Amino acid sequence: MAFVLAARQLACSPQQKLRLLVPGSRYISQAAAKVDVEFDYDAPLMKTEVPGPRSRELMKQLNIIQNAEAVHFFCNYEESRGNYLVDVDGNRMLDLYSQISSVPIGYSHPALVKVLQQPQNVSTFINRPALGILPPENFVERLQESLMSVAPKGMSQLITMACGSCSNENAFKTIFMWYRAPGCPDYSILSFMGAFHGRTLGCLATTHSKSIHKIDIPSFDWPIAPFPRLKYPLEEFVKENQQEEARCLEEVEDLIVKYRKKKKTVVGVIVEPIQSEGGDNHASDDFFRKLRDITRKHGCAFLVDEVQTGGGCTGKFWAHEHWDLDDPADLMTFSKKMMTGGFFHKEEFRPNAPYRIFNTWLGDPAKNLLLAEVINVIKREDLLDNAARAGKVLLTGLLDLQARYPQFISRVRGRGTFCSFDTPDESVRNKLILIARNKGVVLGGCGDKSIRFRPMLVFREHHAHLFLNIFSDILADFK
Repeated sequence: MAFVLAARQLACSPQQKLRLLVPGSRYISQAAAKVDVEFDYDAPLMKTEVPGPRSRELMKQLNIIQNAEAVHFFCNYEESRGNYLVDVDGNRMLDLYSQISSVPIGYSHPALVKVLQQPQNVSTFINRPALGILPPENFVERLQESLMSVAPKGMSQLITMACGSCSNENAFKTIFMWYRAPGCPDYSILSFMGAFHGRTLGCLATTHSKSIHKIDIPSFDWPIAPFPRLKYPLEEFVKENQQEEARCLEEVEDLIVKYRKKKKTVVGVIVEPIQSEGGDNHASDDFFRKLRDITRKHGCAFLVDEVQTGGGCTGKFWAHEHWDLDDPADLMTFSKKMMTGGFFHKEEFRPNAPYRIFNTWLGDPAKNLLLAEVINVIKREDLLDNAARAGKVLLTGLLDLQARYPQFISRVRGRGTFCSFDTPDESVRNKLILIARNKGVVLGGCGDKSIRFRPMLVFREHHAHLFLNIFSDILADFK
């Protein structure tokens, strides 16, 4: 830690050096030189508490026509720019949650505004076809320049959908059709404790993160395997973590055998590269490689859910690319940062007849149009490398905060900007998120007591430093 702080001091201005060296200083992070981003604000600006009076009034109105208890506050998206979300009371907040990890290149990005303004794109935005039967003339071309340009290794087939849940739901159906036994056999999909794969009926059978998701909903008898619960710091618990992963993999195999005997054959295994909603739970790359080996050994399809991890936030376009699989996954679902939902799959999983994987819209060509420009911006601005760099600053800063405030922060972990830490309990976690919001920073919770970071790909090193200084103040005053 002393070495890290000393290195930072060398890069600081005299004022910043003073700030870091003064005894009792709360600041742990330098204010990095700002990169010019034409559509970004300079800093948070708070006018009221959040939610403010206008938000509270709108929440009251909405609650008359639907249950609005989950609403945090109402937003002014016309004024939101870059990494900053503006609410209806004029509060400007640095958004490190990005609509639950869904905004790829910031609010109101000029490149996307231009796509909307181009006359040749008008038809795509106002005419939404039933893609399964009447796609537009340029549909293949648009898919090639958007989704197929980032297709994961080994997957040449693509089906677009509207959201993450329907992507996973239809990927399950694709796996069942691929396995193909006569009649209507009792198949199952194996998932993991702590997983979140969606809220539709099949997806709920594989979702095990919060009880509220499943109350009153009937479910399938599908196997649930333990997901590794790693100890941190990783370098101090190498043996224990290897044993924990081996235990979980052994349980996966046992469940596959057990369910085959129960005549509920496991035909697919679904897993997130990082369990998100369930608490930002990580496993080693070796764990996933061995899991892939198990699925191949037992003839199960291997489905990777990249709805939240996909799109570049871990420093690679797809998080599962970190695993370096010899045999690629069979299917991979996506949504959120990808602007549209859908899934890629190997050719052998292609449905054998029309209308088997089908709905009216099958996604939206307008989203493919926007995604193509998002991918252009990612390449042009080298945003995958940026996610790795900004994530390193964020993770290093969180580790510094953990060393200074171990009573509030533990188990700091992350890959790229996909970072998180644990708090002592749910009440401390929720209080920290609320205080941060009123100081101009939007954060998200996950699991029982974790805080997760989901910044956009345009979140840069100076944004990380800005957050760390604000959060350092919060922790210094926290009671």
